[in-house]
Amino acid sequence: MTAFKSDFLKTLQERGFIHQCSDFEGLDALAAKGQATAYVGYDCTAPSLHIGNYLTMMMLHWLQESGNKPITLMGGGTTMVGDPSGKDESRALRSVAEIEANKASIRGVFAKVLRYGSGPSDAVMLDNAEWLTKLNWIEMLRDIGRHFSVNRMLTMDSVRLRLEREQEMSFIEFNYMVCQAYDFVELSRRVDCRLQMGGSDQWGNIVNGVDLGRRMGTPQLFALTTPLLTTASGDKMGKTAKGAVWLNADQFSPYDFWQYWRNVEDADVAKFLKLFTILPIGEIAKLAALQGGEINEAKKVLATEATALLHGRDAANAASETARQTFEEGAIAENLPTVEISTGELEAGIGVLAVFVKAGLVASNGEARRQIKGGGVRVNDAAVTDEKMALTPANLTPEGVIKLSLGKKRHVLLKPA
Repeated sequence: MTAFKSDFLKTLQERGFIHQCSDFEGLDALAAKGQATAYVGYDCTAPSLHIGNYLTMMMLHWLQESGNKPITLMGGGTTMVGDPSGKDESRALRSVAEIEANKASIRGVFAKVLRYGSGPSDAVMLDNAEWLTKLNWIEMLRDIGRHFSVNRMLTMDSVRLRLEREQEMSFIEFNYMVCQAYDFVELSRRVDCRLQMGGSDQWGNIVNGVDLGRRMGTPQLFALTTPLLTTASGDKMGKTAKGAVWLNADQFSPYDFWQYWRNVEDADVAKFLKLFTILPIGEIAKLAALQGGEINEAKKVLATEATALLHGRDAANAASETARQTFEEGAIAENLPTVEISTGELEAGIGVLAVFVKAGLVASNGEARRQIKGGGVRVNDAAVTDEKMALTPANLTPEGVIKLSLGKKRHVLLKPA
């Protein structure tokens, strides 16, 4: 383990954020002086960021806590191109209007973990559309493109893996790494940004920016990546039966977010407490030492603290109380996620398989059948044994809802509308 001088790298190391760095010694010296301005780029491909983005947001949080300056870079320009990293096919090209709408929807989440303002360590938000959309094509080829080796670009994972799988890569995607590298140079010139951070899949793109900066005369730039987010069993983290774990409350409710953390594998609790909460390391160590059934208490702390950081303490406490009522008292808590169904559809009778898919509790009818066979599907707390069962108004509780449960921890209310 490296003995860092800066609080920034010390914190990232003890919490498990560090994967690769282009120059630990140089970055450590810069951060120790409080002179490390760093950025992470976020493309506007959806109305919300997801749990993978949250990891890099936490890196910016700890950067700021150590007295250095974070930049959240909105990809208004790069989203028009599309990042090919980790994709087998081209991303759908989005209209300017769609990109602007996504950007507006995304912006609010950053203030949950960062402090914005005009002070030396206050965060700032910029948009690469400000310079990328103004580049003249011939000047870009002459002044920027000449510094790139096509031979080297072909070795980058984002390109190489696509070509090895014989998947087509468009010319516009091939240029994504040029745009991202130029972002780093532009930010260095505009706001003295010296560090770019990102997930491990962005290493090649980030190092390209470091190299372009050297060729175009910036001060030394640095690259720092975090490991790919996986569970203890080796699965990629951040997927549920409902899809991605989004950060916006209107796409993934605070209760669902709380439940996501409550249901992590036992072996992941300490890791996720370090990455996704701001609890002190000593307190995390005590929670990580819990054994047997007591580990569930640590999971509740993880769920509440992670949810409080993103959605606020009130929402986290409400989610915790809803879970307590649902699991410990068997009550139908009004704060459970709700899925609406038309009264006509319910009166006609709707199959239990279709209902559980509609509620997002399972991904398919086949999965619902398997869960029924395993005894994991319940309606109003009664086990379902017949996969052909249909729900009708007769199944409504006195509260006017139907409680759908998958296992002991996942519940949704079906409500006629």
